[in-house]
Amino acid sequence: MNDNATWMQRDLTSLWHPCTQMKDHETLPVVPIRSGKGVWLEDFEGKRYLDAISSWWVNILGHANERINERIKSQLDTLEHVILSGFTHQPVIELSERLGRLAPEGLGHCFYADNGSSAIEVALKMSYHYWHNQGRPEKRRFLTITNGYHGETLGALSVGDVAIFTDTYRSLLLDVIKVPAPDGFGLPRDQWVEQARAAFAHMEAALERHGDELAAVIVEPLIQCAGGMRMYPPQYLTWLREACDRHNVQLIFDEIAVGFGRTGTMFACEQAGVRPDYLCLSKAITGGYLPLSVVMTTDEIYAAFYDDYSTLRAFLHSHSYTGNPLACAAALATLDILEDDDVIATNRAKSARIDQVTAPLREHPHVGDVRQTGMVVAIEMVKDKTTLEPYDFRERRGLQVFQHAMSRGAMLRPLGNVIYWMPPYVITPEEIDFLGAVTREGLEVATGQ
Repeated sequence: MNDNATWMQRDLTSLWHPCTQMKDHETLPVVPIRSGKGVWLEDFEGKRYLDAISSWWVNILGHANERINERIKSQLDTLEHVILSGFTHQPVIELSERLGRLAPEGLGHCFYADNGSSAIEVALKMSYHYWHNQGRPEKRRFLTITNGYHGETLGALSVGDVAIFTDTYRSLLLDVIKVPAPDGFGLPRDQWVEQARAAFAHMEAALERHGDELAAVIVEPLIQCAGGMRMYPPQYLTWLREACDRHNVQLIFDEIAVGFGRTGTMFACEQAGVRPDYLCLSKAITGGYLPLSVVMTTDEIYAAFYDDYSTLRAFLHSHSYTGNPLACAAALATLDILEDDDVIATNRAKSARIDQVTAPLREHPHVGDVRQTGMVVAIEMVKDKTTLEPYDFRERRGLQVFQHAMSRGAMLRPLGNVIYWMPPYVITPEEIDFLGAVTREGLEVATGQ
C-alpha cells in the first residue's frame, strides 16, 4: 500500500536519520513526504504541512518552483557533471561572475564545495595555508565566539560551540580560542549595541593576546542559528573587521544560513558595511534544490597560492562534485528570481507582518524573549520569566510544540526551547497569521499556560 504507515516501516528498517535519536521513532512517527508546492509539504495520505523552517533553512523560493525546475531540466539535457580540475563549464563561470558582482566588493574568487561544513573546512584550511605560504606558519589557531555553529565535520565542529554537537568529539578537535558571544538575549533591541560593546572587549583582549598565533576569526554574522537563533547587532561586525585588520588576523564570515536575503539584505555583512577575507555560502544558494557551497575570497589571498608548480604552494583541496553544473544552474535561477522579482524588498512587508503577529507572545508568562532579524523570528521558552531560567532540556518542551504544530498542519521544529520561524520567502500574510496561531497554541500546550 502507498500510505504513510508503509513508508514509515520501510524507512525505519533501512535509514539512520541525521540529528536524530532513532529510539524516538518508537513513539514519534517519521513523516513521509510525497510532494511539495510553495510553502506546503504533503504526505502520502494527503495531509499538508506548512514548511515553517524552509526544510533546514534552504528552500527560500518554495518547493517545486517552476523557474528553478525549468533551469535544471534544461541543464540536464546539456551537461550533468564534469571534473572542475583543469576543466570548466558555463554555469559555474556565470555563477562565479554573478556572485562577484553581488558580494561585498573585492571578493572576486570563488572556490566551490558541496555543503556548508565543507565550505568551512575550505576557509579554515585556506586561511592557515595562506599564512604558511607567507612564511608565518605560527599563525595556525582560530578565534571565535561562544554558542556558534559552523557544521559537523571535525574542523567545523572545532570552531563551533554548541555542546550537544561538540562535547562527544572534544578530544578530536582543534584547540580554538573562544570569547563570549555578543547576543542580546532577554534585552530590548535598543540595548543590543551596549551589550555587544561589552562582549567585544573580550574579543579585543583575545586578539591583543593571541594575534601573533591567530590565522583567522570566524563568526556567523547577525544570527547564531543552530545556537538557538541568538542575535546581535551589525556594529559588532564593524568593530571586528577593524580589530582584525589592526592585529593582522583574517576574518571569515559564515553566511551559510543567513545569506541570500534571510536577514533583510542579500548578505548579512552588508548591514555592517564590511567585507570579510572569506565569505562562506551554501544552503539557500540553490533555492533548496541541490547541494552546493562556495568560499569567496580576495585577490591578495588568491595571489598567495599562485606560483610555479614546483613551489608546492597550490591549494590542493577538492570534492568530487565541486561546481556541479546542475547545482550551479539551480543557483543561477535562484539569483534570477531574487533579482528580477525584487524579493528582498518584498520581504520587508512580510518581516513586518511576522513582527506584528509574534510581538504579543512577549507577554506570555513562559516566554523570555522574542527576537527577529529579517525573515527569522525566535520565541524562547523559559521556566522563569524574571530570571530567564531555562526549562530542563530533558522535559523536551520544544518537542511538544512540534507535535502540536504537526497536528495542526505546520512543520515547526524548535531548537530545544526555542521556537523559530525561517519560512520560504513565498509565504503569504495569511500563512504568517496561521503560523502565529499555531505557535501560540503550541506554547500553551508546552507550558500549560
